[in-house]
Amino acid sequence: QVHLGESGGGLVQPGGSLRLSCATSAATLEYYDIGWFRQDPGKEREGVACTSSRDVSPYYTEPVKGRFTISRDNAKNTVYLEMNGLKPEDTAVYHCAAGITINEYSVQTLCTAGVAQYWGPGIQVTVSS
Repeated sequence: QVHLGESGGGLVQPGGSLRLSCATSAATLEYYDIGWFRQDPGKEREGVACTSSRDVSPYYTEPVKGRFTISRDNAKNTVYLEMNGLKPEDTAVYHCAAGITINEYSVQTLCTAGVAQYWGPGIQVTVSS
């Protein structure tokens, strides 16, 4: 069983920064790609950033390129999402998710198609003055 737990959300002013954490297990990080997704009420869920269990570059979707950074700390069994230059349109519930690693391209599939087997409960991020 794969468990994912998000933390670090909250209220931040436009232009500010937040770091989200996704706690999981060593086994999950070894066999699964991990991604961050977000969903605002009335909108479809969208991928944000994804990291592979293999030695493959992370994948970022266009709205966050240059502002968000995804990283993993295997010693802490945690995947982070560093968010800088936050905008009101970044407001959403953010979920981390795990998709089984198939090959070096599955990280992009995870982010663009949301093909994940396990999802965290989500955490609210609000960007507002």
